[in-house]
Amino acid sequence: MKRLIPFSLLALGAVPIIFGAVRVAELAGGPDVTEANARFVGSPVPIVVHIVSVTIYSLLGAFQFAPDFRRRRPGWHRAAGRVLVPCGLLAALSGIWMTVFYALPATDSMAVNVMRLIFGSAMAAGIVLAVIAIRRRDIQTHRAWMIRAYAIGLGAGTQVFTHLPLAFVTGQQTITGLRTYAMGAGWLINIAVAEWIIRRPARLRTNRRASALRNPATRSTTIPG
Repeated sequence: MKRLIPFSLLALGAVPIIFGAVRVAELAGGPDVTEANARFVGSPVPIVVHIVSVTIYSLLGAFQFAPDFRRRRPGWHRAAGRVLVPCGLLAALSGIWMTVFYALPATDSMAVNVMRLIFGSAMAAGIVLAVIAIRRRDIQTHRAWMIRAYAIGLGAGTQVFTHLPLAFVTGQQTITGLRTYAMGAGWLINIAVAEWIIRRPARLRTNRRASALRNPATRSTTIPG
């Protein structure tokens, strides 16, 4: 089951990665300016930096959740981390820059922009806190903050699915009020899953201790030390 985790994460990020690649190709080809792409054509560097950094962050980050892969390649985690940290920060900060300086699309509300600022800032802060933690050799705290930051970074993948009910019921994805809820739900779902993953080892240890106390015959093998 654990072997499927990185591939599930790659699948979750596939749609936004594909759309991002299409956007970069469009900008490289000198597109006609439309209402939908005017902000990108007028200032293409932030969106290109965002797409490239998010793509690398999503792809490399998925394999950090593959324990077997990491055991076979012990240097992988550290080497990948040295790429993930700057890419994650670039993704978060470029997203914040676009939120502040790009014109607000007609399909979005100011509430969506506020959420982008909140979650973009939280992603950047999570990465910084993870780096601080690993420099103190606090592996558990480092792991927790990197999981949270990755969950936020992968929010666009989950938002594909939170928009599906809106598209199914209304036939479109651009009803501003409903789109706000769909965008927020994508981030909140990912954060909820991240917190479950972070807390799961502690719950398992608690359950093992409780089981050992109920069954003294297994206590010596269940609780180390």
